[in-house]
Amino acid sequence: MTIIRRPSPFGELLSLRSAMDRIFDETVFRPVARGGSGDTLAMPLDIYTTPEVLILEAALPGVRPEDVDISVLGDTLTLTASSSADSEEDKGGYHVREVRRGRFSRTVSLPTGLRTDAATATFEHGLLKLSFPKAEQVRPRQIPVTAPTEGSATAVTAGSNDAPQTPAAGKQPAAG
Repeated sequence: MTIIRRPSPFGELLSLRSAMDRIFDETVFRPVARGGSGDTLAMPLDIYTTPEVLILEAALPGVRPEDVDISVLGDTLTLTASSSADSEEDKGGYHVREVRRGRFSRTVSLPTGLRTDAATATFEHGLLKLSFPKAEQVRPRQIPVTAPTEGSATAVTAGSNDAPQTPAAGKQPAAG
């Protein structure tokens, strides 16, 4: 008996594993990747909120505070920073080179209800931290729940669509 192997029509398709490897390739999910233009790099951000403020943190290693530019126009925030390249760059001899140098830029749409005129920015150890206070009307409000004290509850008569009524003192409701 002879066994004949015929190639599968699906043989040339990528296997699930190689497809997943391509999806999760480091060039796709690399936190500092080339932006739209050839000379601008993207910067990684963390954005989170508290009941009072929206906080944005940008990682800018090797950048000096005076090389950071922050601008807000309407609801659009633009962060621009630059780190100078060392003169050693042209000498070569690198075995691994992962530290990015150059111009960094990031544009983010801010949610409504922020007081951008009262924003503050701090820069420490390569981390830029922006705080945008929320406007009073968008802050969450606590509504206290109170239990009625004894004797202040009102009785509701069955079948009545009117406001609750309390029976007169000493009278019992008529049984129907």
